[in-house]
Amino acid sequence: MDDPGNPLPAVMNPAMDGREWGLLVLLTAVWSGTFFLNAVALAAYPAASVVAGRLIPAALLLLLLVRLTRRPMPIGAKDLGAYLVMGALNGAIPFGLIVWGQTRIDSGLAAILNAATPLFTVLLAHFLTDNERLTLRRLAGVAVGVFGVALVVGPDAWSGLTGDALGQLAVLGAALSYALASIWGRRFRARAPATAAAGQVGAAAILVLPVWLILDRPWTLAVDGEALLALAGVSVFGTAVAYVIYFSILRSAGSTNLMLVTLLMPFGAIALGSAFLGERIGAYALAGMALIVAGLVTIDGRALSALSRRLGRRPRRAAP
Repeated sequence: MDDPGNPLPAVMNPAMDGREWGLLVLLTAVWSGTFFLNAVALAAYPAASVVAGRLIPAALLLLLLVRLTRRPMPIGAKDLGAYLVMGALNGAIPFGLIVWGQTRIDSGLAAILNAATPLFTVLLAHFLTDNERLTLRRLAGVAVGVFGVALVVGPDAWSGLTGDALGQLAVLGAALSYALASIWGRRFRARAPATAAAGQVGAAAILVLPVWLILDRPWTLAVDGEALLALAGVSVFGTAVAYVIYFSILRSAGSTNLMLVTLLMPFGAIALGSAFLGERIGAYALAGMALIVAGLVTIDGRALSALSRRLGRRPRRAAP
């Protein structure tokens, strides 16, 4: 899936500077809130309307931004095809699956399951790229993370596909889609973040529009001020602003660093769901989240390397 015209750097997870860490924390904060805002909007509107209400205004804002900044917007057949794939994998499909999943599970649980994205990314990158092979450390991290996902889903889900289990599987499907998008999206690293974001979100909006019109007949829906305010927040900040940040990090720090955002998102989503929606996360989910985080830290490797170097520098005690 790599673009031969845009070769990947030899190092896929270079050390990030202060600006890149700041953008990562900002993206985490913005995306943590999307699960909460989805839940608020779903109280008044069907899933397709929530997805369309997120994507269509964001696409218009991003296209206006590109116009005002006079950025070139490639619109050749190859460019449009690439944007449509990215719009499907990184917008229409995962947004739809997550929002539909949230009609069956809590927002905090959805955020925890979404943290499986890097696990899928590591596995897929081994088969779909030339320079991100599975190592023993990464394989161990994936194994720990997958066990964590199994704990989050819980033992009851394996006895039958209940509504909750289907919601959980939908969010895991979204994580798989995001993982594919992180690999496909590397071909956009040479483009200005606003241009890449406008192309992707615009394509996702085009894909979602007919589904929304057919399923929900939006002209028949009642106006709900609180839900519309939530949709405005998730559209402007959680989509338009977020994807400019997303492509900024992807451009300078690479896809592996970008996926670190999923390490932190569940904590914010759980806090918001607990404070405003009365959600409670069970012991299995919390234990599973801890294992997912441990698996992702193992896959990334930098924290373990730093600890190893620190232990290696400690002076040894003289033998008695």
